[in-house]
Amino acid sequence: MIKFCVKLVQRWLPEPFVFAIILTLVAAVLAMPICHQTPIEVMEHWGGGVWNLLAFAMQMALVLVCGSTLAAAPAVKKGISALASIPRTPAAAIALVTGVSAVACWLNWGFGLIVGVIFAKEIARRVQGVDYRLLIASAYSGFVVWHAGLSGSIPLTMATPGEALTTATNGILTEPVPVSATIFDWHNLLTVALVIVAIVVTNTLMHPKKDVFTVDPALLAEDPPISTFDSKLSTATPAQKMENSRILAWIVALIGMGYLVLRLGFRGGSFDLGSVIMLFLFLGVLLHGTPLAYVRAFTKAATGAAGIILQFPFYAGIMGIITGVGASGICFGTVISNACISVSTPLTYPLLTFLCAAVLNMFVPSGGGHWAIQAPIMFAAGANLGVDPGLTGTAIAWGDAWTNLIQPFWAIPALAIANLNAKDIMGYCLIDLFITGVIICGGLLLWAI
Repeated sequence: MIKFCVKLVQRWLPEPFVFAIILTLVAAVLAMPICHQTPIEVMEHWGGGVWNLLAFAMQMALVLVCGSTLAAAPAVKKGISALASIPRTPAAAIALVTGVSAVACWLNWGFGLIVGVIFAKEIARRVQGVDYRLLIASAYSGFVVWHAGLSGSIPLTMATPGEALTTATNGILTEPVPVSATIFDWHNLLTVALVIVAIVVTNTLMHPKKDVFTVDPALLAEDPPISTFDSKLSTATPAQKMENSRILAWIVALIGMGYLVLRLGFRGGSFDLGSVIMLFLFLGVLLHGTPLAYVRAFTKAATGAAGIILQFPFYAGIMGIITGVGASGICFGTVISNACISVSTPLTYPLLTFLCAAVLNMFVPSGGGHWAIQAPIMFAAGANLGVDPGLTGTAIAWGDAWTNLIQPFWAIPALAIANLNAKDIMGYCLIDLFITGVIICGGLLLWAI
């Protein structure tokens, strides 16, 4: 079955940019008959949405580049190398990468996504005979617990008081839903634990006994450290002394880290994606030692952001098609949500909400996009059926995360670091999709009883 899935994906899954184009065409073709929209309306919805992810695309590019630059710092390299020296066999390597990545993604998705694949590359250098494609797939598979964790956008949005919450849910949620009823509900924590155990076991068992795809460690080796100019030389110009000044690096790092401590420790701020980027950025400046060393490492890492810059506008356009309302007054996302509601009972509603969100996630791989489409509909329907709003929100969150295993949108940063294509890892992720889907569905049904 594993070989079949791997060959199926390698044969039929195109390069992520082509996949985004195909999704655009599918969404456009379906929107016209289903929503009774004209080609001109669909085109306008697409064009109107193309630039809606610019800020987020910049964040994703920065989390990739700053994370990679931090990992290139000598001190971080030593720490990752020490941890990577623990596993001695391919199976142990796969298990450790999966577990580390999943826990890190549960804590914060941006942190986990970058750290997991960097850790996997280091292990590939050290453990002989480990399948490189499965190793990177294992690092990415931990991403499935993101929305059920501490940085899940939907549970955190539900826990944020304000008029925006009431407006987004059409007046259903007038008070915030605490994270104790979503992220830290025992049903959700049990599901997260079982999913992590399942992907660790599944990924370990998937390691091939023959035809292993290995990479020459020399190809994964990092370039030698960038030599910096000795600012103490009498021939150094003032500009060169500033470029190689450790004092300047320490000052800017102190300012940045001080702001993070103030915001998170004393101002009640959340550890969001912006915080992750700032942490990566200023730690990187500090550990690289000088401004010039950091700039050179950053410039080298920036080439990996090409996929993000190219593809995110297309996914924003797809979101425009899915959420656009034409003269008919019908929204594609609403049609999908209403189809789920029409066949639901109090017991099956969370499960169908999860599946509905999973389908939408293939076209709108964004928690914010899901919230905009489903919150006005699903919470009202859940209230009519007597379903706890925490369960409804968690079901949407799990659906938003589940099909990320086969949607290459979020894998772009990881693939850029690993120098692989989506088709190299998605066959293994397809197996994880089946296994985790059973567990998540069981957890939601248990919660609904």
